[in-house]
Amino acid sequence: MLGGALVWGVIWYPYRLLRDAGVDGIVSSTLSYGIAFVLGLLIFRRSPLAWAPSWALLWLALAAAGCNLGYVLATLNGEVVRVLLLFYLAPLWTVLLSRLLLDERLNYAGAGVIALSLLGAASMLWQPQAGLPAPQDLADWLGLMAGFSFALFNVLSRRTGHLPIESKVMAAFAGVVIAGALLLLAGVGSPELPSAPSLWLLLAALGCVLVVANLVVQFGLARVAANRAVVIMLTEIGFAALAAWLIADESLAPRDWLGGALIVAASLFSARMEERTAVRRLDRES
Repeated sequence: MLGGALVWGVIWYPYRLLRDAGVDGIVSSTLSYGIAFVLGLLIFRRSPLAWAPSWALLWLALAAAGCNLGYVLATLNGEVVRVLLLFYLAPLWTVLLSRLLLDERLNYAGAGVIALSLLGAASMLWQPQAGLPAPQDLADWLGLMAGFSFALFNVLSRRTGHLPIESKVMAAFAGVVIAGALLLLAGVGSPELPSAPSLWLLLAALGCVLVVANLVVQFGLARVAANRAVVIMLTEIGFAALAAWLIADESLAPRDWLGGALIVAASLFSARMEERTAVRRLDRES
């Protein structure tokens, strides 16, 4: 899981290399996830994949598209760590979506997660000239959308426990490819394909990394307690901060760090809440 956090913390860099070489972010995302999808077909060819069309797979694919496309485009257009911290507002959306889609009651712990997340977001998004905590640019909006989509994917994944993990991973890959293709057909972004063989090699490497990262994280999630998993995955912010500082010479303002600390606290609080909920569920079943 630490390896997965490292991958997601630095995966923005090869996409920036592709952007600097003239490859649009939507094109690079569509191609890399398309390669990951083909590799997934080969790896999972003997697995019990659920290919029958269903609303569950459709919503999972849409959520994955919003998460992955939003994350890549946000990190291409904004400060990496700021985008990632806004992305990790996911516990806020998870609590709200769990109430709507899973009919889970909002308790004091859930209210605490919401409060911490909102305080963190307000600190990061505060605009002194406007006097309002609002997203400052497209990257902020995309980071928020990616975090919401990530939370939606997780909640839907819990709701569709009957589906094999392999099917959910493949639906995620397919969702990015289809959404990216539709955006390009609609005239969003530049549809020019990479011209240099080295760029195609980089895209192929990205596709392989995406497959391995998903398999590694799923392997870890199946064997690590939920509260520990969240703590480990939060190291992604540290990896991203170090990489952004060393590679892109990026830094955050003090209020961004304050907001980030509150958002991380909300994530840890959410993990603890999930653990207590699971324990109570096991006690009832026993």
